Parts: sequence; C-alpha cells; structure tokens
Amino acid sequence: MNDGRRSLPIAVFDSGIGGLTVLHELLVSLPEEDYLYLGDTEGFPYGTKSAGWLRPRIELMVRFLLGRGAKLLVIACNSATAAGADVARAVAAERGVEVLTVVDPEAEIAAAITESGRIGVLATPTTVEGGAYRRALERRAGQGELEIVEVAAPDLAPIIQNGFPFDETVIDTVRSYCEPLRRARIDTLILGCTHYPLVAPMLQRMLGRDVRMVTAGHAVAATAQRELQGRGLEAENAGEGDYRFLCTADVASFRELGTRFLQMPLGEVERVEIDPGDRS
Repeated sequence: MNDGRRSLPIAVFDSGIGGLTVLHELLVSLPEEDYLYLGDTEGFPYGTKSAGWLRPRIELMVRFLLGRGAKLLVIACNSATAAGADVARAVAAERGVEVLTVVDPEAEIAAAITESGRIGVLATPTTVEGGAYRRALERRAGQGELEIVEVAAPDLAPIIQNGFPFDETVIDTVRSYCEPLRRARIDTLILGCTHYPLVAPMLQRMLGRDVRMVTAGHAVAATAQRELQGRGLEAENAGEGDYRFLCTADVASFRELGTRFLQMPLGEVERVEIDPGDRS
C-alpha cells in the first residue's frame, strides 16, 4: 500500500540551521532512513516576521521540497508551525504526504511529565503570538488545568544562528528571559525554538536543575517512527541512510555553523533559489 514510497527521503524544513537539532535526533533514532533538509537561511529569522509574510513563503518551501520527493515532511521550525502548519498540510495533502510539526509532540511530553502543572514556553515572538503551544497544551490537559507561562525571546535565535559569542551581554539577555519563568516556579520548560537546545545548559543553570527541559528532537523522532510504521513506509535499508542539505543563502556559513548544530559532518550543501512563480 505504500506505492513505492519507502525509498523516498524524509524531508525536513526549517528557517535556518536550528532544525538540525531535530535532524540529529532523527538520524540517531531512524538511521536507516534517507533525509533531505532545507534551511531557508535567506528568509531567517522567521520568529520576528508576520504571518502575512510567512504563509506564502512556507507554501513555496513545502512545494519545492515535495517536488524533490518525500514520504514524510517534518516542519522543524516553531515559527513556521505557528504561522503556517495548516498551509503546509494542505499542500502536502495534495500529494498524500503527512506533515509532522514540533509543537504537538513537545506539548504532549510536557503535559505528561509536569508535576506542578506549571509549564513554561520559551519561544520566538511569532510562536508566542500564534498561541500554538497554549492550544496544544490545553487540548491535552484541559483548559485551566495547567498554568502556562509564555516568554517571547526575540534575540535568542539570531544570537545562536550568528555563532553565539557568549559575552556578558548575551548572558544578561538570556537571564532576562528566564526571570519570569523563575517567578512562575515552573517545573517544565518547552524549548519552543529548535535553536534553543544549544543553550540548554545555560538555561538549566539559570532555572535550576529540577526544571525539566522538553526539546523538539526526541519528541519528533518518536512521532516520525510511529507515523512511518503506521503507514508502512519504513525504509528497507539494512544500513545507514543518506542525508543531503539545501539552503537558500550562503553555503559556507551554513556548513560551518550547521556542523556544530548537527554534531556530524554536513558534506555537500546545495544552494537553491525558490521561484515565487513555481506552484507545481
């Protein structure tokens, strides 16, 4: 029933390199699969852009990726999920491809592990304003059963994307984002941007060792495995699959910083131009 799609890759889309933290977990959890990763580095950052700008951009990226061939699409970008998950799903449905996002798997885990019911969400302004995490958490626990504290961190993803030189200014910035979470006495924190796992140790130190961090990578990998098994789309490879990279801006900077995020060699990176007139 999989009509030959088992051999197709899992496509992963992000606004830049943050989604490589999700790809890392996919590579570890599902090593036999092939992957195609697209980082829209030309459009980065998504977290401060309007839905009116993001939604047509997301549609273009999704159509481009599916045009390359994919059996499953992972949107490894919280801002893209908040602004245009419905757009991505509508486009992917035309080709019978399921779309996984980072929001629902993280919310499911956070709602399950919190003991006090006080959950923090640290995310970009676009993600916070979109309210995707709040809605996802309330669907799982019921409105009023959880105390959800959302903090917008407009500067954090760009700091990390640009190589995060950790001077005192950066530390003070991160501490200012943590302060309302500390005051709320959260016991669980959703890292609502795929860049943030790279500063998880700093966040843990500032919030305290008892606060549980929920990141997208583990959650999405588990969901992807269930989805592939349920649809009979698991790769038939016996060994390791292949992974390829596309970006929309400078290749050298993508490869240099991306290696740090992925914690594996990137190899060849292809720069692509997305044609706004292409809606194939």
